[in-house]
Amino acid sequence: MSNKLINKISELAESVLVTTDFFLVDVEIKGGDIPEIWVSVDGEDRDINMDECAEISNELSFLMDAYELFSGRYRMNVSSPGLDRPLVDRRQYPKNKGRKVKVKYKQDGKDLKVEGILQNVSEKGIVVEINEQTTVRLPFDDVVETKIIPSFK
Repeated sequence: MSNKLINKISELAESVLVTTDFFLVDVEIKGGDIPEIWVSVDGEDRDINMDECAEISNELSFLMDAYELFSGRYRMNVSSPGLDRPLVDRRQYPKNKGRKVKVKYKQDGKDLKVEGILQNVSEKGIVVEINEQTTVRLPFDDVVETKIIPSFK
């Protein structure tokens, strides 16, 4: 699907989210006989629940229909990004402090990885604690991908 369509859906989603404490993470369109629109939404201080997802979905679908973005049927899916998805927005980091992460980053032209506890987050970057004696400071500009490693305690 075209970037123009994704950009329009993103714009409409942002207009729905402006009155909430959530932000848009991503919009994907998966093709097929009936297109599927996947909208990922997150909050800085808390996760989004199913009722909130349904409300955002209804409002966004209403706007998409009003703008006639699709000539036929489509499926709308609004959800949190989920643990298996990388953190793509800096606003996702603070609420994940204390969790185990795997970070891919670039340093001096090399691709590197580090795994540890997300210890701190600032405007400039993150601090990952590898063990009690070792921490790594990574500027956001060097971070390629950060994934949460689920812990089932």
